[in-house]
Amino acid sequence: MNATEEANSEKHYLLIVVAVIIGIVGVYLRFADFRYNNIIANIILIIGVAIALKAVFAILK
Repeated sequence: MNATEEANSEKHYLLIVVAVIIGIVGVYLRFADFRYNNIIANIILIIGVAIALKAVFAILK
């Protein structure tokens, strides 16, 4: 498999979609009304960003 085929692999883009969904959940939890919602929302958002960056760097590799 050459580099172009590897970059266009479906697994990378599926990982980005999952990361965006996790990030959106983190953003929506900011507006929830329960104890420690900001801390939990920030942690979920950071996890989403980390997964998205992993996928982007895998595409660029």
